[in-house]
Amino acid sequence: MNEIEQLKQRIGVLENFIADFVYSDRYISQKHFQFLDGKNIQFAKGTGTKIGTESTQKIGFLGATPIVQQAVISAPTAPSSVYSQAEATSTVTAVNLIIAVLKNFGLTS
Repeated sequence: MNEIEQLKQRIGVLENFIADFVYSDRYISQKHFQFLDGKNIQFAKGTGTKIGTESTQKIGFLGATPIVQQAVISAPTAPSSVYSQAEATSTVTAVNLIIAVLKNFGLTS
């Protein structure tokens, strides 16, 4: 095989690689992505975008250890005309659970 044929073959391989990359519906990477200062990620305004498509996929923010979706937090008891100890405890419990979830994901310290 002469040099021209080798170059044509290499160009063909590169063309196939580029076509697979450009026309794929997803990209799989085994490397980290790093964005320089001032660079943003933009999303379309139509259907929307999900980060994590299943509740068992782990996500962490700002250096926090990635975790799965947290359990539901029950709504506090609606207060009556006289705010009882049980209602106060229910509200405090719900707020504490919300704070814990925010901390677990790394959204607050």
